[in-house]
Amino acid sequence: MGPTPAIAIFDIGRTNKKLLLFDSNLKVLSEISVQLPDTLDEDGFPCEDIAALTHWMIDSINEVSTTPDVDIKAINFSAYGASLVHLDAFGNFVTPLYNYLKPYPDSLRKKFYDTYGGENSFSLATASPVLGSLNSGMQLYRLKCEQPMLFNKIRFSLHLPQYLSFLFGHQAFTDITSIGCHTGLWDFTHHRYHPWVIKEEIIQKLAPIASSDKVVPIELNNHPLVIGIGLHDSSAALVPYLNQFGRDFVLLSTGTWNITLNPFSTSPLTETALANDCLCYLSYQGEAVKASRLFAGHAHEQHAERIAEYFHQKPDFHNTIPYDDRIVEKLRMEFNFEPAIGLDPTRLISGDFFHKDLSTFKSPEEAYYQLMIDLVGFQKTSTSLVLQSTYTKKLFVDGGFSKNKIFMKLLKDAFPFLEVFAATLPQASALGAAMVMHRQWTKNKLPKNVVVLNRV
Repeated sequence: MGPTPAIAIFDIGRTNKKLLLFDSNLKVLSEISVQLPDTLDEDGFPCEDIAALTHWMIDSINEVSTTPDVDIKAINFSAYGASLVHLDAFGNFVTPLYNYLKPYPDSLRKKFYDTYGGENSFSLATASPVLGSLNSGMQLYRLKCEQPMLFNKIRFSLHLPQYLSFLFGHQAFTDITSIGCHTGLWDFTHHRYHPWVIKEEIIQKLAPIASSDKVVPIELNNHPLVIGIGLHDSSAALVPYLNQFGRDFVLLSTGTWNITLNPFSTSPLTETALANDCLCYLSYQGEAVKASRLFAGHAHEQHAERIAEYFHQKPDFHNTIPYDDRIVEKLRMEFNFEPAIGLDPTRLISGDFFHKDLSTFKSPEEAYYQLMIDLVGFQKTSTSLVLQSTYTKKLFVDGGFSKNKIFMKLLKDAFPFLEVFAATLPQASALGAAMVMHRQWTKNKLPKNVVVLNRV
């Protein structure tokens, strides 16, 4: 037998960087993972070391491409959003890869929104809450205003997934999943760039828009193959679900952030939804995907640690706690927590459960149950924001919380009108990036049952 045909996927998270090889049936053949240290920008703020990332990617693909038992036919990319790589006419870096958490100047933010219709109007048009540097378009605006000489040197500003593609294909593209991700660049009403992008001459720095399944032929170590143009990771993770289940689901993707994704809501975003961290993505097919975010994984980590310290437990004590209806009913009678619309994200960390005196609980199990009751109360409010104007009866939950029996049972109780499923889908973002390119390198059909569901 000869070498196995494969597609290589770079899946670049803020913390973990991965290179995965999939065969034509989308089975993982191998995986390389690394964590790279940050560097500092000119203001001393931590940011991705784009040079180090570039070198790691080149070294890694050279390593796997010379493996005798694998024949790489294609490469694609999935990466985090809200991050722009600014290149000059020779493909050199003009600036660092600025961190999307870098504080944004209040005066510049005010100037921008005052010029372009106010925060509410602009946010509704672009489906982008006011998030400062997390709105990547605002990063470009800041660069133009504060560092015009550097701005003028830029030939292309590429979102990170598209830079990764440029690294190998040497062609610049803009992908709809990246510009549709709370960038402030895209007008969701008119399906085009917002007028400010043209007026501020930002459009000149943006590469042509290409479809998510576009490929570029290249040679790697004298071996012909095709590369894709990359996808934003949240949109990539949705691809396997769209492929397998069609139109009848809402996805709750859990981790540090719990993101509820509804690809099928027809109602426009409201000011209330925007104020509660609700926004829109664009799918790889160019369709609006309503999404709400909750900092739930981070809150869980903080509060579970507090419980463990107080009751002298191991940090992972909660992993072995079984579900018990009696504890839930007892705590609900005592505390009766149910958040109202009007989420304040800081309450999830510093309010409600945090201010409960742990001495009022008889055991670490009781304290943890109350934490989960509070957390699911917030999750119900967050998820409900994207359930409007949709008739779905299925809620899929993937990621870390899908393995938490207490969370899943409480979530089912919170949504009695929905069928709730724990979904198992390893490497969802990488798999989605592979699926988008599948027909470009193999004649094999896409496998139909990559997502495994367990009903709660």
